[in-house]
Amino acid sequence: MSQPARLRSLYRSFLRELPPRPLSSTESRSPLHQKLRQSFSNNTSQENAMGQAEQLIHYLKAQRQYVTLIERYNPGMNMEEEERIRLSARRVGMNLPKEYKDRL
Repeated sequence: MSQPARLRSLYRSFLRELPPRPLSSTESRSPLHQKLRQSFSNNTSQENAMGQAEQLIHYLKAQRQYVTLIERYNPGMNMEEEERIRLSARRVGMNLPKEYKDRL
């Protein structure tokens, strides 16, 4: 792969791993996007820097997959404690009684 094509591929891989930007954003790019674009637009790229960039891309992909797996296999992680208890009780065939709330 030629040098410019490899750089373009690395840049696009970084953009894929970054969180998506909202479409109605007032700024076109975040500071991270600007810094990334600036570092790739410099023609002073070396093999060592491109190797480090590839390692960083692999790390970012692994982190994204890790978060996806944690969310998939631990669905109650982001729930409140009451909701988690209610769903745990339903899993074993019980329903929690409705709580009485005093109206004053």
